[in-house]
Amino acid sequence: MKRTLLYAVLIVGVFVSVFPYLLVVLTALKTGVQLSTTQPWEPGLPPTTANLERILAGDFPRALLNTVLMTAALTAGQLVFTTFAAYAFARLRFRGREPLFWLYVATMMVPSAVTVIPLFLIMRQLDLVNTWWGLLVPYLLGTPYGIFLMRQFFRGLPAGLEEAARIDGAGSLTILFRIMLPLCRPALGTLAIITVISSWNSFLWPLIITSGEETKVATVAIATLKGGVGVDYNLLMAGGLIALLPMIVIFIFFQRHIVRSVVLTGLK
Repeated sequence: MKRTLLYAVLIVGVFVSVFPYLLVVLTALKTGVQLSTTQPWEPGLPPTTANLERILAGDFPRALLNTVLMTAALTAGQLVFTTFAAYAFARLRFRGREPLFWLYVATMMVPSAVTVIPLFLIMRQLDLVNTWWGLLVPYLLGTPYGIFLMRQFFRGLPAGLEEAARIDGAGSLTILFRIMLPLCRPALGTLAIITVISSWNSFLWPLIITSGEETKVATVAIATLKGGVGVDYNLLMAGGLIALLPMIVIFIFFQRHIVRSVVLTGLK
């Protein structure tokens, strides 16, 4: 009875989680007539790809390319700067290291919406509104979560490796690049996957800081499909389906890295 109840709860949870994605697929493959004559959970017969062709014929491919560029730049910045900061907090000794680290980590408790207005005012003073630099700079130099993740992994590595390298005359950078980084590939892979997902799905900051087609990303482009007069749900869901497919592929192939991040943050 307990096992039956457990599976029943799991099935309900899976249905609740998957149903919105199923609606996206079904709506994207319907015509306007099928959308108004069928229930949302009913497939349109025959399915059509006209909505996908319509959105790909417009400016949406440019927004997808901008999203790919933004995601690549933020991921590279996260891996580089986060690694340096985490190594310093984990291995280097300097005055105020622990208070500074925990003060920085405490910023994870602040909702991102609170910092949007101050960040926008700073970007405006620097004349970076509607530019690639304005889009990337606030999140290019690392995040508290990424630094905390990498610091925990560094602290879990044997200290004897570093001590042996220093006896042989290696400096901090040599130890980092030749000893620590090869051992940190699982953590770096996990951080990269998490950064890719969060960057791809970023919406609020790109919506506020950008206004032109040159810097518009996919999430903002999908939001602009909702017009002031009416909403073309077929076209809206077609854009959502195209933006969703890369994330589904990444999750299928790298889900163990995403789950591993929870384990890594608990290392001592």
